[in-house]
Amino acid sequence: MKSTRHTIARDISWLSFNARVLQEAGDSSNHLYDRLRFLGIFSNNLDEFFRVRVATLNKMLRLSKPTRMHLETNPDKILTQIQKTVISQQAEFDRIFSDIIKELDKKKIFIKNERQLTKKQKEFVTTYFDEKVRTQLIPLMVESIPQAPFLRDKSIYLACVLGNTDNPMLQRYALIEIPAKVLPRFVILPSEGREKDIILLEDIIRFNLPHLFAPFGFNRFLGYIIKVTRDAELELENEVSTNIIDELEKGLKNRKKGRATRFVFDRAIDANLLDYLIKRLSLSKKDNLIPGGRIHNFKDFMDFPAQVFTDLQPRVRSLVHPKLKQPCRIMEVLDKQDVMLNFPYHSFDSVIDLLREAAIDPFVQSIKITCYRLAKDSKVVNALVNAVRNGKQVTVALELRARFDEEANIQWKERLEEEGVKVVLGMPNMKVHAKICVIKKREFNKTKQYGFISTGNFNESTAQFYGDHCLLTTNRNILADINRIFNFLEAPIPRVETLKSCKTLPVSPLNMRKTFVDLINKEIKTAKRKKPAIITVKLNSLVDTELINKLYDAARAGVQVNLIIRGSCCAYTEQKTFKKKMKAISIIDQYLEHARVFVFHNDGDNKVFISSADWMVRNLDHRVEAACPIYDPKIQQELIDILNIQLAENVKGRILDNEQQNFYIGHEEKEPVVRSQIAISRYLQNKLTTD
Repeated sequence: MKSTRHTIARDISWLSFNARVLQEAGDSSNHLYDRLRFLGIFSNNLDEFFRVRVATLNKMLRLSKPTRMHLETNPDKILTQIQKTVISQQAEFDRIFSDIIKELDKKKIFIKNERQLTKKQKEFVTTYFDEKVRTQLIPLMVESIPQAPFLRDKSIYLACVLGNTDNPMLQRYALIEIPAKVLPRFVILPSEGREKDIILLEDIIRFNLPHLFAPFGFNRFLGYIIKVTRDAELELENEVSTNIIDELEKGLKNRKKGRATRFVFDRAIDANLLDYLIKRLSLSKKDNLIPGGRIHNFKDFMDFPAQVFTDLQPRVRSLVHPKLKQPCRIMEVLDKQDVMLNFPYHSFDSVIDLLREAAIDPFVQSIKITCYRLAKDSKVVNALVNAVRNGKQVTVALELRARFDEEANIQWKERLEEEGVKVVLGMPNMKVHAKICVIKKREFNKTKQYGFISTGNFNESTAQFYGDHCLLTTNRNILADINRIFNFLEAPIPRVETLKSCKTLPVSPLNMRKTFVDLINKEIKTAKRKKPAIITVKLNSLVDTELINKLYDAARAGVQVNLIIRGSCCAYTEQKTFKKKMKAISIIDQYLEHARVFVFHNDGDNKVFISSADWMVRNLDHRVEAACPIYDPKIQQELIDILNIQLAENVKGRILDNEQQNFYIGHEEKEPVVRSQIAISRYLQNKLTTD
């Protein structure tokens, strides 16, 4: 592929990742319920992409031309490519959804619209509207409003044409926000026999438009769903003196009024109404005008009613790690050995159990933990509150700027502080993304420390379907560095230089980048000596140019480079100058591959790390992140085994080639079939009896 760039544009690579999600929706071997969920995930991903990445490109576009010349990215060119790709993906989305509807029909499951209802269903829909929906609606007669109506992000609107067949001059436009935040998007209808009928909330409103508008002389009613996606990037001041909470709250208010980055509409919409809305909302072609189908906000399909399916198998339950089955004292287990939890195959309950144990252990003095995204009814928080009430000193480094969780985290801050927890907010210009915890215990004049470090959030909800690793340890060197990170975070004015005292954990923004560069260089030197050299990297995103170029150097030197990248992969993985062909794959399946794991062959003495950080500039240079070396040989081997299973994936794996075409890896007829998430589950299940 000819290009003046040494890497693939991040945003184009991200769209390729979302195309892999769409492929899963189109995969007829998946259950229909899962295919609908993948459509929802695809839609939700795309919404966030427009809120953040497209918004950022639009800001670049508004820079002066001389300033823009210094950018590595050509925002105008990228935005044009995004528009073209998204429209193409939308057509594929519509095709897949149409196929799914046909398959649902075969199972006697019907998503009905307002024109397909039986007499009994019409009565139900009318009653439901009167009892549940009517009072939630605020119709806007847009032509009567002096200022353009503000359409909220994350909401969908029914854009209505109201008319009278006897009086062509009586035509008006109205907008109705669909109240899907307070009412279910899907309503199960009364049905006959084996049939299962469902109607969308907006179609209930469509059916009842005469009840809303007939008293005003209208007898013709047309309704089309539209949606605006807005800039969601928070622009916060970077001065240390800034009150970060005030700035954050101001940013959240501004986010709701952000510039439009996309306008999606039903392609069947009345042409005059569309022109009117585009002009009235001050939109242009550069605002990504995307024609779509009748339904929008497909993210709600992640919550499609499962009860209409009679053949849906329950998810495999997470295993409790064999060393941590209750009743047991987890700290006593850790006194003897480290334990690696592999989510979602292992239960997150063990982390909660450790925190609960620490909360009531009379010898525990303090708990320190970082929190980025917490579950809605967080058991982690409950355990920490319990610890405070039992007289422990509890410190939480809470990152308020976890994107789209900012409001929730402000509320958590208030709750924690009310209970007596010391809440540390970190630095105004640097997110705290490290996933670390340390528990200090004083028993018989001897201090003991226990802790854990993870690749993912301390969130019991997402741990049920995010693939992550969490090391529970008493390793003194690891815990000494975790303490040093907390000392840094708790300082009145945190200074990055103080992280130089960390001896074991590579940390961002100080030395994580250099650590990985040095390890890659060592493999290059080994390869040049004609000895085996292997690098295996598993990430969500591979974007950082410096590290990508180092991987190129490694492949040119003859190092075997293995990449398992779920999301954006900006590396050109196929180059004639490579002595060893890069193996680069992406796995999209039932669980979201979220772990960051690194293995360096190191002359046969493997160096293995887990980390919270992707290889992106923001993670390596502008966040507080931690990587953790794995010393226990059994745990090292377990992680290597899991990576090898994933590298053998030939069912849900895609090849990451230069064109990002997402070809499935596939397998020969006599070759063993490896669906890695199922294989890993079996591997860990077998360890229940062999360990």
